[in-house]
Amino acid sequence: MKNILIASTSTLANEDYLDYLLPELKLHFQNCTTILFIPYARPGGISHEEYTAKVGLAFTKINKKVIGIHEFEEEALAIKNAEGIFTGGGNTFVLVSQLHKNNIMGILSDVIKNGTPYLGTSAGSNICGLTMQTTNDMPIVYPSSFQTLGVIPFNLNPHYLDPDPNSNHMGETRETRIKEFHAYNSLPVLGLREGSWLDVKGDKITLKGNLTARLFKQNNSPEELETGSDLSFLK
Repeated sequence: MKNILIASTSTLANEDYLDYLLPELKLHFQNCTTILFIPYARPGGISHEEYTAKVGLAFTKINKKVIGIHEFEEEALAIKNAEGIFTGGGNTFVLVSQLHKNNIMGILSDVIKNGTPYLGTSAGSNICGLTMQTTNDMPIVYPSSFQTLGVIPFNLNPHYLDPDPNSNHMGETRETRIKEFHAYNSLPVLGLREGSWLDVKGDKITLKGNLTARLFKQNNSPEELETGSDLSFLK
C-alpha cells in the first residue's frame, strides 16, 4: 500500500528546515531507523554531501539516521533495500535527468507503489506526478524524458502562488503557465501552496495543511479544494 507525503516546500518562513513537517514525519517514518536521501536536485548547486548533511541534521530531531544515495555503489539496490526514502527540493530538471541517467526512476516508482514510506518536497514532490512538465524550474539540463514516478494520477505545481493585485510584475502568473500546459495536455494539475501537503495512503489522497489547494483541469475553471479534501477522484 502506498505511503507517501508530498509537500509543496521543505521550509516555512522563520522556521528551520522541515520543522513544520516533523510531527507528520515522526509518524510517517515511525518504523524506519534509516532514511535514504536522494540529493540530486542540488538547490543552489550545493554538493550532495552538503545537502545530505543538512537533511541529516533535521532528521536527528526525530531520531532518524540519513544516508545519501550517492554513498552507495549500487543505487538501485539501495532503493530496493531502503526502509524509507526522501527526495529533496532544488531543480526538477537536474533531479529527473539524474534519475533517468542512473536508470532508477522506474525502480523508485516500484518501491513507492509497493509501500516503502516516501517523502518528497518541492522537486521531490514534482516527480510524484505523471510528468515534470508543470515544474517552476529553469531547464538548466536536458533530461532524457519528462516522465516521472507516476505514483499519483495527476501533475503538481509546488510553491503555487496566487496573483498579487498590488504587484507591478507583468510576467505570466502560475495560473497562466498552467493554462499553457493545458493547451497541449489533459492531465489535471494541483497547485500546492506553501505549507500544504498530500497524504497518500493506498489509493486515497488527502490534502493536508491549513490552506486550500487550486485544482486546474483542461477546459474548466480553476477550483479551490479545502484542506481535508479527498483527491482520489482525480484520474
